[in-house]
Amino acid sequence: MAIIEATGIVKHFDHGAIHALDGVDLAIAEGEFVAIIGPSGSGKSTLLHMLGALDTPDEGSVVIDGADLAREKDLATFRRRTVGFVFQLHNLIPTLTALENVQIPLVEDGLSSAEREARATRLLERVGLADRLDSLPTTLSGGERQRVAIARALVNEPRILIADEPTGAVDSVNSAKIIELLRDIRQETGMTLIMVTHDPQVAERADRVIRVLDGRVVNEAA
Repeated sequence: MAIIEATGIVKHFDHGAIHALDGVDLAIAEGEFVAIIGPSGSGKSTLLHMLGALDTPDEGSVVIDGADLAREKDLATFRRRTVGFVFQLHNLIPTLTALENVQIPLVEDGLSSAEREARATRLLERVGLADRLDSLPTTLSGGERQRVAIARALVNEPRILIADEPTGAVDSVNSAKIIELLRDIRQETGMTLIMVTHDPQVAERADRVIRVLDGRVVNEAA
């Protein structure tokens, strides 16, 4: 059963001069791990933003978990409750500890401070950072900072996790650890994992690889 369906999506930038997406049709099954690859400027990150409800198409439709994004009045709230995000740059707040950073998405959910702390602690333990709860980002390694970002992305218990080059800023050893962690969490939770990557070895770990070129899907391979 598809959790994301994109139909004929078109996206232009610079007053129509740049055709980032040009009639993309795509369906992603619930629980699937999909890797999106393509050269720089191919449209893969724009496609990822559409699939994660960060942006809406100029033409066509995107339906996520049964909701047509064009009809969602509060896209930010829908996104916060449905999708988690991990980016190449972890975007942690430098003055907050790992535990405090992970709690940030929960602030608007009406949970008590004890509930927020318990959930964040549990996730940091899950990603192997039980001993770094009170550490500031500047004292963490690149791989540790990315694991904090993964915990933060999961704290709202999203059904979909969007990862945009999550291993792009770490070495090969940490890259392998991060991909294995994401695969394990996906298997444990049943969430859908969608990842943009430039690394063929990372893409090979996915259930399906989608190649994007010039704003179109040109190949899909299991």
